[in-house]
Amino acid sequence: MELNKIYQGDCLVELKKLPDNSIDSVVTDPPYGISFMGKKWDYQVPKIEVWQECLRVLKPGGHALVACGTRTQHRMAVNIEDAGFEIRDIVAWVYGGGFPKSHNIGKAVDKIQGNEREVVGEIRAGKNAMGQDSGWNAHKNKTVMDSTKGSSPYEGWGTALKPAMELWTLCRKPLEEKTIAKNVLKHGTGGINIDGCRVEAKPRKTGTKPTSDKATGSGNTLQGSSKNRQAEYDKQSLGRFPANLIHDGSDEVVSRFPNSKSTGGSGKASQKTAPNDIYGKYKEGYKSANLGGLGDSGSAPRFFYCAKASKSERNKGLEGLPDVDGGHYRQDEWSRQNMGNTPDVERKPVKNNHPTVKPVSLMRYLCKLITPPEGIVLDPFLGSGTTAVAANMEGFSYVGIELDKDYIKIAEKRLAQRSLL
Repeated sequence: MELNKIYQGDCLVELKKLPDNSIDSVVTDPPYGISFMGKKWDYQVPKIEVWQECLRVLKPGGHALVACGTRTQHRMAVNIEDAGFEIRDIVAWVYGGGFPKSHNIGKAVDKIQGNEREVVGEIRAGKNAMGQDSGWNAHKNKTVMDSTKGSSPYEGWGTALKPAMELWTLCRKPLEEKTIAKNVLKHGTGGINIDGCRVEAKPRKTGTKPTSDKATGSGNTLQGSSKNRQAEYDKQSLGRFPANLIHDGSDEVVSRFPNSKSTGGSGKASQKTAPNDIYGKYKEGYKSANLGGLGDSGSAPRFFYCAKASKSERNKGLEGLPDVDGGHYRQDEWSRQNMGNTPDVERKPVKNNHPTVKPVSLMRYLCKLITPPEGIVLDPFLGSGTTAVAANMEGFSYVGIELDKDYIKIAEKRLAQRSLL
């Protein structure tokens, strides 16, 4: 097995070439089985056989984090479990920027019945699924369309919710030893990196000034309630325990968090915060004046923060590649107002045309969470290479498998850049 290499081909075939018990972790974003943007590779979730091979190559106690959408998460998890993995948890990545694919039933009924619809306003071009400015120039050369409303009993009814999260199944290969401690000593796998992935928070004030007489003065030992406060101080200094929720810092998401006393972090991301900046301890190498929080109220800072991949991040390191067709997307505002008759709108040419690029900061966090020091990360659905880039930046080795040769070219260019943030 050659490390730090991308293998081109069907993952089920390529996985069989890897040795037993040779991989420390699996971090992957496989097809969700929802025919996303008409991609043929997204017609079904990976079969049980794929996860059986992942299980075989993982060391005993090795963890995997597998992404999926909410609609097919159950099928993904069942296949993983049936392959022999132990399901440990689900990590939800919550975000504000998602576009619905819902059918406007009222408009469809009016079309069938020949009903007139009232023009109630205009819809202007906004951002597409890639975060690019765009309009409807491919649809009758218009950048402004009419917003209409019907009078049938079905007006306002649709068929789907706006997506606002993706789910990562956290699973583990069964231990070989009787205890986790013995398994870790033998294989280096079995646990997750809690302290390395804590979310930074300011210590509570109660832990800064012990008040017991026995605790005052130099050289005195803390006792009683003062000792408890100091223990709380020390615990908070480490940062908050990593949770099974990650958010993107958007106002839409942060506003849903309950208000609480200041935790030393921000209740929302600053407008000046770079798209891929993050709060908390896991911020090395990221630039922003607001990292660590703004000190206002809210509970959002208690969780790891990671925004979606920006256009600049997606294309960084690809300067030498030609622009390619970005495919098609369902424009957000058009979809919301005119579901059921949504035109395909051609995207601007892009260099990285993979439709589901994950942010590097998210993949760095996930790799670090489940991979032992100097471990090997496997991604059997590498796409444009974000997992490999993240593993490389964290000091891990990687093994990537990807079917599409064009995506491999993009991944290799991004890896040559090394740091994409």
